[in-house]
Amino acid sequence: MKVAVLLPCYNEEKTIGKVIDDFRKELPHTDIYVYDNNSTDRTFEVATEHGAIVRREPLQGKGNVVRSMFREIDADYYIMVDGDDTYPAEFIHEILKPLQSGEANMVIGDRLSNQTYYKENKRNFHGLGNNLVKGLINKLYGSKLSDIMTGYRGFDRLFVKSMPVLSPGFEIETEMSIHALDKRFKIKEIPIDYRDRPEGSESKLNTFSDGYKVLKMIFILFKDYKPFLFFLIWALIFLVFGLLVGTPVIYEFLKTHYITKVPSAILAVGLVILSMLSFSCGLILDTVASVNKKQYELELNKIYSKLVKNSDE
Repeated sequence: MKVAVLLPCYNEEKTIGKVIDDFRKELPHTDIYVYDNNSTDRTFEVATEHGAIVRREPLQGKGNVVRSMFREIDADYYIMVDGDDTYPAEFIHEILKPLQSGEANMVIGDRLSNQTYYKENKRNFHGLGNNLVKGLINKLYGSKLSDIMTGYRGFDRLFVKSMPVLSPGFEIETEMSIHALDKRFKIKEIPIDYRDRPEGSESKLNTFSDGYKVLKMIFILFKDYKPFLFFLIWALIFLVFGLLVGTPVIYEFLKTHYITKVPSAILAVGLVILSMLSFSCGLILDTVASVNKKQYELELNKIYSKLVKNSDE
């Protein structure tokens, strides 16, 4: 079976050589792909010198890199890992096992369960952000995932070739997790160790701007994947505010048979109308989403049949 190690990189001159060598040591005959994302240092040259298959991705952003990787690389199993030497290569065997046995379509390298991320990571608010994202997704999708944002993952061919990558940047991990949950792919988490970046290597992740993008992605995918629940929440919010504003108006009318709070009455009616419109939109879009899910399942069956046919040949 062909295994491809995918290393998206941007200015990782100091670490990429060691990462390539470590994975080569663990899997000597695997293909290691480095996609250089407009680096201004010697990332491309160092990766080439260490024997990786090096390509360039001109569109800036990790999501854009992953999109190109998933489109262009053919393998039976894929291991995606950051090029910053924060993820030990020796865990690749544990990540591959559930993919090869058919136990999982996506394997997540869980940094959080054994607490090594909290001990090693020196960047402020990253732990808080990880927990916030994890809590939101687990609540919205009824899951029990331990690590949503990890950059160490494994995929089978079915997942890679049926994953519509929409994220341009660091929100790609969140998108993959939500996609797998919504489309009922088999997910397995493997506890791994995490180590902080070596001295001289700098993180490209901006805590607040990239954190905002991740939350925005959760919001958008929640709307797309669960439109009825999304618009039902808004309908209830509008209805509650409408009742709060309208209750004094109704009380006044019942008591005096007159309405003097005309602006409040107009606002209350408007809020209730918005509530009804939101509920109606949720019903309509839920039907659309249901049809799209059925279509996706049919396309997934076609991809699966094609993969089985190719493997038999």
